[in-house]
Amino acid sequence: MVEAAPMLQVVELTRRFGGLTAVDRVSTRVDRGELVGLIGPNGAGKTTLFNLISGVTPPSSGSVVFEGRPIAGLKPFEIARLGIGRTFQNLRIFPNMTVFDNVSVGAIGRSRNQLLDVFSGAGREAARKISADSMQMLAKVGLAEQADELAANLSYGRRKMLEIARALAGRPKLLILDEPAAGLNDTETRELASFITRLRDEGLTIVLVEHDMSLVMRVCTRVVVLASGRKIADAPATDVQRDPAVIDAYLGTSEE
Repeated sequence: MVEAAPMLQVVELTRRFGGLTAVDRVSTRVDRGELVGLIGPNGAGKTTLFNLISGVTPPSSGSVVFEGRPIAGLKPFEIARLGIGRTFQNLRIFPNMTVFDNVSVGAIGRSRNQLLDVFSGAGREAARKISADSMQMLAKVGLAEQADELAANLSYGRRKMLEIARALAGRPKLLILDEPAAGLNDTETRELASFITRLRDEGLTIVLVEHDMSLVMRVCTRVVVLASGRKIADAPATDVQRDPAVIDAYLGTSEE
């Protein structure tokens, strides 16, 4: 039986900043429909790896292949249009725009029309679709009633959901979430876990960076572990919890 090609494949990916190697020859794959966790201590290279995949940072060497197409070196908007959406560790919403307009930015980014064309007579149908898609994503994350609010007026947890809604408005095939639970309380984290699981069940492929290990173990079927820029584990979540190298580098032991 021939193994299906991965949706995303990273091969020997490396990024150096001067004398610092932030990501060191990392290879992994993400299959269609997977929900993969990416964990590791602070400074392990997790966000840098995300930046390499999404085009924010070019690699020093190695390759990134998405649906059979090499994408390393493409601009972020080009990668987004191919079907990779992401959120950021530090919120990147537009606080002085409405909740609706924040999400519309993601939907417009997916459109093949130029921004000005979207709002011209020729682009009215595209504009209607963008509006409908934006409201659909706001309803999906529970923010439809706040569509006309300024984003600055949302609570921190709702701002996190707004950023996810904006990423979803781009209709990604692969969604990359960078520490979505950071700063959330226990109730918000449980709701987030349910939401992420629902997205996976709907068929969306997801890669998740997160320090909340209970969340990672609850929702992820496979976990990749980085330490000092190198991959030290890539296995089912239950196996990673018992891996001595992972325990030593990140999880710690129960002993005082």
